[in-house]
Amino acid sequence: MILRGRHVFMDSLVAHGVEKIFGNPGTTESPLIDSLIDYPQIDYVVALHEGVAVGAASHYAQASGKTAVVSLHAAPGLGNGIGMIYGALKANSPIIVTAGQQDTRMRLNEPVLYHDLVGMAAPVTKWSVQAESADEIAPIMRRAWKIANDPPMGPVFVALPINVMEQETAIAASSPATLYTAGQPAPDGVTAIAQMLAGARKPVIIAGDDIGRSGAQDELVALAEAAGAEVWHELLHMHAPLPSRHACAKGPLPADAAGIRKALDGADVVLMIGGAFFDDVWYAPGTPFPDGARIAQIETAPATLAHKLPVEIGLTGHLPDTLRRIGLALAGNARDGEKTAATARYTQLQDQKAADTAAQRDRAARSWDRRPASMARGMAEIAQAMPQDTIVVDESITASIDLARSLDLAGVGSYFGARGGGIGQGVAGALGVKIAQPDRPVLAISGDGSAMYSIQSLWTAAHHDLPIVYVILANREYRVLKHNLDAFRQRFDAGSNHPYVTMDLNGPALDFVHLAQGMGVSAERIEDPDALGDALRRAFDSGKPCLIELAVEGKP
Repeated sequence: MILRGRHVFMDSLVAHGVEKIFGNPGTTESPLIDSLIDYPQIDYVVALHEGVAVGAASHYAQASGKTAVVSLHAAPGLGNGIGMIYGALKANSPIIVTAGQQDTRMRLNEPVLYHDLVGMAAPVTKWSVQAESADEIAPIMRRAWKIANDPPMGPVFVALPINVMEQETAIAASSPATLYTAGQPAPDGVTAIAQMLAGARKPVIIAGDDIGRSGAQDELVALAEAAGAEVWHELLHMHAPLPSRHACAKGPLPADAAGIRKALDGADVVLMIGGAFFDDVWYAPGTPFPDGARIAQIETAPATLAHKLPVEIGLTGHLPDTLRRIGLALAGNARDGEKTAATARYTQLQDQKAADTAAQRDRAARSWDRRPASMARGMAEIAQAMPQDTIVVDESITASIDLARSLDLAGVGSYFGARGGGIGQGVAGALGVKIAQPDRPVLAISGDGSAMYSIQSLWTAAHHDLPIVYVILANREYRVLKHNLDAFRQRFDAGSNHPYVTMDLNGPALDFVHLAQGMGVSAERIEDPDALGDALRRAFDSGKPCLIELAVEGKP
């Protein structure tokens, strides 16, 4: 049977179970757009900016467990999306990014919109390729799916020239293979790590995002409780590895080796699980681990094992199965005295969690009457008003500590952050999370500066009737940059105390109410935090996308 390239491309999506394409259409995407009516099982999620499309797709992949597909527009569109593709790469999101390319018969004339798309995308993807004939589309798509999902997962780029999409071919789309790649962990490695934990005076676990992606939260909880181990995660994280109120959950680590070392002070065993440890923000000399600590690492594949840091024991395997086996070995081999010590540590962690929760309530109480609202007061109000099963998409930046200490989140599946450090991911990512989890309430919390990077997301929420509640923390400044400038001056002994040039968002002040209303989203500004709870409840009850601009205090 003779097919056109575009039919093979669309059939490949159907064969791989694709239900959504996130994109911003353009002329070179005409073959794809013109084919949509013949493939009613695939919805096109329209974004007004390519970065929004990629950000939504990345979070959709994380929240659904599926491979996401993005359609961008030639060289300018790919350029607009590259920042978010970088975020997807750091988050290990399995997405296939496509872009229409100009007719290859014109390439020597360098027509409008033409550029080396493969070269543009290569630095921020696992594989970058252009289909040079319709015969290549089926094998390229099959390989793209495999590479995107091989651990560590990540984005793949495919350029689709407009004439190639219209060429005829006899090579049809192929069905995806069922690949059983998660191997069993080496028994000796399981035993060695279990013995290391059993004999520890103060074991610490650092959990990466693969805990969430692999569905290993329950096994991590069981292991941490049995070992009496603190569980930390990285400063920038996509998933929360434990419920926020769990006794072992300690929160994010600092941004440099010295800070991490201080946070882990006293640990004699450090077990890193499922991540590319560490993504430092600042240079600090020395190791991130306390002196004398024994280090072990568990990953799903060898690529990230002992990649950045030396370890004593490294182990690969399917994370839920591997952690379960280590837990069984720990229970079976630990001596009575070691079990007693682990139980005592876990009791201490429970007491400390109760004290930390009380301290956060006191922190909010001390700032309760401030106007504009303190971060602690704002998060306390949100915690009281949001429905119990709410998914939080977090880009609160300088309010993130108050968020983590205030909100009662169920862990994996109830929290999505962002990786890579590029801002704007939260407001865009909430679209993908809501599409992936349509039956759960979704709350996106973003700083005002971050929100402006992808504010067009609001139109997509209205256009596709996605009932997302957006809370914009409006301090009218890049507060995190002010903190970072302070850190720079201290670290480099800059000897300056200049004003924070270019870091204020006044003159004119951003007006998120009118911005939202102009894109079809109802909105209100809250000056008095006493009104926040009722506003949130109204927003969730509306069943429509809503935005609340909350005035919050700036940097002192």
